[in-house]
Amino acid sequence: MKELYLKSIPVELQKELKIKNKYAVPLLKKIVVNIGIGSHITKQGKKDYETFVDSMKLITGQCPVVRKAKKAISNFKLRQGMPVGLVVTLRGRRMYDFITKLINIALPRIRDFQGLSVKGFDKEGNYNIGVKEHTIFPEINVENVTNIHGLQINIVTSADNNYGAFMLLKKMNFPFKDEVRPNI
Repeated sequence: MKELYLKSIPVELQKELKIKNKYAVPLLKKIVVNIGIGSHITKQGKKDYETFVDSMKLITGQCPVVRKAKKAISNFKLRQGMPVGLVVTLRGRRMYDFITKLINIALPRIRDFQGLSVKGFDKEGNYNIGVKEHTIFPEINVENVTNIHGLQINIVTSADNNYGAFMLLKKMNFPFKDEVRPNI
């Protein structure tokens, strides 16, 4: 994917988007993968979240950072310093490997998958994907899974609008179901 991106995609995007400067062509900056574990700890009363850490390591190939609560919120039974999420930031080779695995293997394994929605773009040219089950990734052995959890995948681009990011991801073979132009 990285070779394809570096050789052909920037040239095609520069022509299609009519950008004069080749350094202004949209590119991938990073991918951020999140798992929320706050409800697992507060509702189920379990303090052990190693299964989430292990699944995140398998999926991304990188050890996650544990995010902790900054303030106590009594309505959510949340205390200051309690773990509420896991975050992995992918850059470089791991980012391209993850994108290739996501597009070619994981997304087609989603039950009743019709394609990705164009509504996942924010106004800064980034794209967000919510995955309900982490078992779509081939590294996860379904027989050993005790808790099925979701993932939030944020694809951060250097595009300054949604259309530039949409064209970049479309050139990278993201399976969008709506072939319409996202709101700019």
